[in-house]
Amino acid sequence: MTIATDKKPRPKRTPKPEGQWKIDGMEPLNDDERIKQEDPGFSAKQRVIDIYSKQGFASIPPEDLAPRFKWLGIYTQRKQNLGGELTGQVPNSELQDEFFMLRIRFDGGRATPQQLRVVGEISQEFARSTADFTDRQNIQLHWIRIEDMPEIWERLEAVGLSTMMGCGDVPRVILGSPVAGVAQDEIIDATPAIETIVSGYLHREDVQNLPRKFKTAISGNARQDVTHEIQDVSFVGTNHPEYGPGFDCFVGGGLSTNPMLAQSIGAFVPLERVPEVWHGVVSIFRDYGFRRLRNRARLKFLVAQWGVEKFRQVLEDEYLESPLQDGIPTVPHMGNRDHVGVHKQQDGKFYVGVKPTVGHTTGEQLVAIAEVAESFGIERIRTTPMKELLFLDVDEDVIEPLSKKLSETGLYPKPSEFRRGVMSCTGLEFCKLAHTTTKSRAIELVDELEEIIGDLDVPISITLNGCPNSCARTQVADIGFKGQTLTDENGDRIEGFQVHLGGAMGLNPDFGRKLRGHKVKASEVTDYVVRVVTNFKEQRNPGEQFRDWVLRAEDEDLS
Repeated sequence: MTIATDKKPRPKRTPKPEGQWKIDGMEPLNDDERIKQEDPGFSAKQRVIDIYSKQGFASIPPEDLAPRFKWLGIYTQRKQNLGGELTGQVPNSELQDEFFMLRIRFDGGRATPQQLRVVGEISQEFARSTADFTDRQNIQLHWIRIEDMPEIWERLEAVGLSTMMGCGDVPRVILGSPVAGVAQDEIIDATPAIETIVSGYLHREDVQNLPRKFKTAISGNARQDVTHEIQDVSFVGTNHPEYGPGFDCFVGGGLSTNPMLAQSIGAFVPLERVPEVWHGVVSIFRDYGFRRLRNRARLKFLVAQWGVEKFRQVLEDEYLESPLQDGIPTVPHMGNRDHVGVHKQQDGKFYVGVKPTVGHTTGEQLVAIAEVAESFGIERIRTTPMKELLFLDVDEDVIEPLSKKLSETGLYPKPSEFRRGVMSCTGLEFCKLAHTTTKSRAIELVDELEEIIGDLDVPISITLNGCPNSCARTQVADIGFKGQTLTDENGDRIEGFQVHLGGAMGLNPDFGRKLRGHKVKASEVTDYVVRVVTNFKEQRNPGEQFRDWVLRAEDEDLS
């Protein structure tokens, strides 16, 4: 029997506008967008110089403090002695200190001894000697007072350095091959493209208000040494059988809580068109990116919605002077992407790659490194996405004495695989988003692994991240630790980690394996790594990599 009803079907909800300028108009849909439109981020610099540096932290209005200060490369650090259990439970205003993190840009990782010396001196005088090389080829300082910023800027600008757009909804520092123009395994030197973008595009107003941050990587090295899979846009060297050396363009990569790998648009990009294509991709992001919700405002969400075919079509039809030629698939590089060790250059000289543990350094160490470089006549130094430090143009007869002197400064010319592959974010010490301490724990972890296990004959990457945002690339590490607050057997809230295993970039990239419900207390990280690595050593097949073993290992051997 059918029962009659006069119920009408519920009408479909009208989708909310996503804040896509070309579709929805430019009306701000949240406070961040309103603030950016009312007064550009860069406007705050002059107020820092004229007002805040003279009147102190209390004189800074909230809308300059966040978000506009990010455009200047500064943002507040976490108050000391506030446990990770408070993260996300109290507002930023209660977590933030009256001191700042300062991010200094090194586009392409290019540095000179003079620049490192100046950064080291600033670190000593204004940053309690803190300094860290980052996986974006920058250097970060902490404990910066607003009163000191005018002098810091003056000193940095005098040696060609800047903090502008170190943070914020703008194109961040451009990753580049640290051995561009010198490496024997280079396909094409991307330096001219990076220089054109930096000098010709970064200071244009049309790229200074994006939906979120925008990350770029450009490398013509065969090692694919810029983590192109996790960037918003990247250009990777390729040798096309018809067109010769050029680039494959990838878009839509990024990690954080919703990781996605970048996809090739299937086009061949000659060197001279890289800046134009870069600006086209940035412009698509500006005009079509989602601005309503900041947690889905990265380019990767637009690429996921459109697909790369539509993305390329819009790029060519609306933003480029002419279409691009079709490219060929990029073959992933097998093996290490880093540049640790001694390598011969194109001109017969050598470059030497050394490792600061987890990228951590001090002001005194930076000055000492500069002095060593100058004493050997080295003028070109490079930072890397793997947090190494490279010294270019080294004569063969000084390799050993140079390596010895660098070792004396605390750098490692021949690191163990553990020291070579470990990485961490800033962590609870300074970051308002963190749940756990990472950097000091990572340094301690390396020392303990070397003491207990010694070394491995295969690479292994271990990353410690203080929160789910994956600044340390948790999902693409062999062993990745994602910080979170745990409840122990006594009901106490403690530091801990979710474990990711077997993640990788390059050949067969993926985000690894998570064991259901598997957590590790922060105090037990070393024991856990020792246990899993020992199982790997005992069970591996000849030549087998850690990530391959993880895919076939039993859960009990991974826990």
